[in-house]
Amino acid sequence: MKKLLLIICLLFMPLEVFAYSKEIYLGGNTLGIELDCDGILVVGFYQIDGKYNKGNPNLKMGDYITQVNGESVSTLNDLTSEIEKYTSIGEVTITYKRNNKTYQTNLSLVEDDGIYKTGLYVKDSITGIGTLTYIDPGTNIYGALGHEVIESNSKKLVEIKDGLIFRNEVVSIDRSKVGEAGSKNAKYYYNDVYGTIDKNTSHGIFGTYNKGLNNLKLVEVGNPSEIKLGEASLYTVLENEKIEEFKINITKINDKVDTKNITFQITDQKLLEKTGGVIQGMSGSPIMQNNKIIGVVTHVIVDNPTSGYGLFITKMLEEGEKNMENN
Repeated sequence: MKKLLLIICLLFMPLEVFAYSKEIYLGGNTLGIELDCDGILVVGFYQIDGKYNKGNPNLKMGDYITQVNGESVSTLNDLTSEIEKYTSIGEVTITYKRNNKTYQTNLSLVEDDGIYKTGLYVKDSITGIGTLTYIDPGTNIYGALGHEVIESNSKKLVEIKDGLIFRNEVVSIDRSKVGEAGSKNAKYYYNDVYGTIDKNTSHGIFGTYNKGLNNLKLVEVGNPSEIKLGEASLYTVLENEKIEEFKINITKINDKVDTKNITFQITDQKLLEKTGGVIQGMSGSPIMQNNKIIGVVTHVIVDNPTSGYGLFITKMLEEGEKNMENN
């Protein structure tokens, strides 16, 4: 009887099942992205009296300041206001986070021509551009980028409190060349908000899309087993807000890794003439094959910018589904 009960328990153990839709709205449009950091992000240091950070070795790039003398701070204004209370003392106690652990250190305040300096370069938000990949019609959960947002100085994933995606218009292109990735240059419409950002992960940014879904195209989701070497298409914006289809050639498929599942070569001459290959801001561009969305553009191969990497769309959808479960 004990053996029978054990078998029954095993049969009813919960399985991880993802409930994303079999059809999703195809993206391709360029987005403005603004992430609010979960704390004040330290992005660099400058010298005071010939020393960096007054000789304090504790703070490092990528740390998040959360308190000054026990008072919570979440914006640059908060940080400045709290520090100004203690300029006469010449020192404050900083509480900061690193790798999900909390620490404290003392920070000297040095007067220079009537200005008190900390020796820290800091940010409370990150702004950039990327491409919308999909919207799930059943939940309005969207995915974009296909990779994490990394702070350029610390090279670390940005820990976020929240954020917004908004309208964006491509105004010019800096072409890629060997050894250097090009980029989309864009005009930001901060007041025309499309949705929220709830998560920044290795598979993209995710949140809720709040704009209307009219005129968007529903496409079937393709599984990794359906992807073939050979011709496919990516969808992205090169001018204004016009989404265009461009031909690529899938050269390698790798289902043994978490990212960079698809390797592709751009074959579309119009795209190559305009961009020189994969460029920054193209991350998140959906990849279609046989009328199904199969992946998303994530990285340029800098030594050969006509080539790039992509992520399986199913991996992105699974991450988006987790976002819905956590909200």
